[in-house]
Amino acid sequence: MAGWKFSLLNSMKDPELVVKSDDQIVIMKDKYPKAKFHYLVLPKDDISSINSLDTSHLTVLKYMDEQARKFIHNHYEDVVFWLGYHARPSLQRLHLHLISDDFQGSGLKTAKHWNSYTTHFFLPSSKIIDDLEKFGSVRLPDDDKCNEYLKSKLRCHKCSLCPPNMPALKKHLETHS
Repeated sequence: MAGWKFSLLNSMKDPELVVKSDDQIVIMKDKYPKAKFHYLVLPKDDISSINSLDTSHLTVLKYMDEQARKFIHNHYEDVVFWLGYHARPSLQRLHLHLISDDFQGSGLKTAKHWNSYTTHFFLPSSKIIDDLEKFGSVRLPDDDKCNEYLKSKLRCHKCSLCPPNMPALKKHLETHS
């Protein structure tokens, strides 16, 4: 089980990354933050990815969402967070992103990074839970749609400006600070 795709399993045990842990979940700092505040919530249950979810996972998903919201409430005032999952995650182990909407993280380097959070490639936690409750499975965009989202033109999530490249976008984002 070696390789970068499984790196979250080791990160879950790193005391420098873990900010909260209980018998069901781990909340940890993202090693490559895309925003000023970027955390991951991982279940201790072995759930490989969003693709493997079914109704038996509803309890843990709701708990992950609840603990994420409590964490934000207890640690951050006046910071807007997004809670969600990537439609096609690159790392194994289900993980919920808690990401502040400033997008001023050192790990935000490419248009793909940007689009993985600011398009419908990023699925709100509430949608995942709702899909399982209503349909018994998660409704994910197909591969073509995911590729389209990831290759979308850059667009500011706050004012819809379309900068020509990532350096221009990052500079523009500072105007919203």
